[in-house]
Amino acid sequence: MADHPKEEEKKGESLMEKIADKIHGHDSSSSSSDEDEKTSSAKDKVYRLFGREKPVHKVIGGGKPADIFLWRDKKVSAGVLGGATAVWVLFDVLELHLLTLLCHVSIFALVSLFLWSNATTFIKKDPPHIPEVIIPEEPLKKFASCLRTELNRAFAALREIASGKDLKKFLSVVAGLWVVSFVGSCCDFLTLLYTITVALFTVPIFYEKYEDKVDLYAEKALAELKKQYAVFDAKVLSKIPRGPLKNKKSD
Repeated sequence: MADHPKEEEKKGESLMEKIADKIHGHDSSSSSSDEDEKTSSAKDKVYRLFGREKPVHKVIGGGKPADIFLWRDKKVSAGVLGGATAVWVLFDVLELHLLTLLCHVSIFALVSLFLWSNATTFIKKDPPHIPEVIIPEEPLKKFASCLRTELNRAFAALREIASGKDLKKFLSVVAGLWVVSFVGSCCDFLTLLYTITVALFTVPIFYEKYEDKVDLYAEKALAELKKQYAVFDAKVLSKIPRGPLKNKKSD
């Protein structure tokens, strides 16, 4: 009988120890989760190029075009880049004319199909199946609508820049246009277009692979540019007279 209360006391002590262990375990898990949240938030605050918050795939538009530029489907990406290279070689390196090439290809296709269709009557075979090509209406409407929206947005941005409200944006746009004009004077339009195409197929995937290192160097370069711009603003831009001041209201 004396051993019975001792056993109950031991059971009670073991139960209290289990409860205490669970409380300590919950506290440690909550503290570790808090630490994980802090580290994740610290990672989220890492500088990203141009202040982006989305992955590279979303930044360049997402969907099938982004998959092509990021080489998700290597066969399609290689085919598109190979086709662009072939066009550049034909029209820029070999200096063929687009209209002449289209006419020659059309003549060859028409003569081949015409001879094949007439030859089947002599050799007693089925004539070639020439598919009917019909341009759908809805994709053209969507493309025209998207093009109209982007053009209106570009015109609105140019109007805002030309209004003289943002000097920094004005100078950056002028500098960008000057760089484009300089590059255009060094090469023809087709070469420039092909260079942009090659850049679209190489720069995004390179950045996606080494984005941490690129962002680190970009942050340092941006900080240095801000310092230089602050000096330029203090010495030059601040001394430039602005537009006419608004007439003050008479008392």
